[in-house]
Amino acid sequence: MRSFADLDALIGRVPAQVVTRLSAIDFGRGSEALYRDQMPGLLTELADRTRVQSITASSAIEGVVVADVGRAERIINRRTTTLRNRSEQELAGYRDAQDYLFQQDWRPLNAGLLLHLHRLLFAHTPLPGGAFKTEDNLVVDRSPDGSTTVRFKPVPAADTPFAIDDLIGRYESAVAAGQHHPVLLSGLFILDLLVIHPFEDGNGRVARVIANAILIDHGYTVGRYVSLEQAVSESADAYYQALLESTRDWHEGAFDPWPWLGYFTSVLATAYAVFADRAAAATTPGTKQQRVRDHILRRAPVTFRLADIRTAVPGVSDQTIRLALEQLRSENRVRADGTGRSATWTRLENTASSAIPPLV
Repeated sequence: MRSFADLDALIGRVPAQVVTRLSAIDFGRGSEALYRDQMPGLLTELADRTRVQSITASSAIEGVVVADVGRAERIINRRTTTLRNRSEQELAGYRDAQDYLFQQDWRPLNAGLLLHLHRLLFAHTPLPGGAFKTEDNLVVDRSPDGSTTVRFKPVPAADTPFAIDDLIGRYESAVAAGQHHPVLLSGLFILDLLVIHPFEDGNGRVARVIANAILIDHGYTVGRYVSLEQAVSESADAYYQALLESTRDWHEGAFDPWPWLGYFTSVLATAYAVFADRAAAATTPGTKQQRVRDHILRRAPVTFRLADIRTAVPGVSDQTIRLALEQLRSENRVRADGTGRSATWTRLENTASSAIPPLV
């Protein structure tokens, strides 16, 4: 489609900031084999946690939320099969779509695969998916007063099957040619897929789940160990703004891909930095409790939750984290704000001898 009509003109000159991110991404990719050889247990633990985070975060972006975190995890891990409402049904559908891509050989990339992912996404709902849209649609912003503003106009329904086939064909030809960075090609594929907007509902979720798969297909597997979907959820305003800026004048072929590609590469580069940080935390000398203390005092955000520490310092039990927190509280180095699952902790001033800015 539009992004692949003249790649040399569109992305032949890569902004310096994006070049820097691509270098960081490629460096991170080169380190993955080392982690797989030396820390297979760590990667398994990270993959299990990331699977839950990705499924819940990508669903939440679309307003699909299961408030009971424990129940959401049981649904994702298939420990309960009774789905009580539409949100639980769609959460289970995203689980099925992601598991299909991560646990099976999904290739080749074609229209049938996208339709199958859409079918899985809605298979537990009363209105199953698996078909392209039959009516033209618009992507709009809704204001609190009820008014709407058109964000962009997708490809007409009648043109959707051709547009999907054309996009996939051009993307695969560009990959085979090897003239442009595969991360940029992946980002352009997702951009065009979102503008085509081939389904009546579920377009964002299909795009996010297939983005992970095609990045993994190129050897960028960090999405298995750090949730890209959670990163998007936490930066939703930047995500939508980048799409808005890069979809403007798309139909006329006069659009600027760099706001979107800048955001896309930023998410991926940050994921690799987080991955490296977690691997380093897992190999830090000393006891597990000392590793927790080091992370809290040197790397954690000023305000954090126990779950944040659990994710950042793999292989450490909640009991060990709590012991470290209680010791730090007794030393007046952290403060507890609230109780229970929703409790947060605050690192008090002048406690970090060499604070490292948190990655976001």
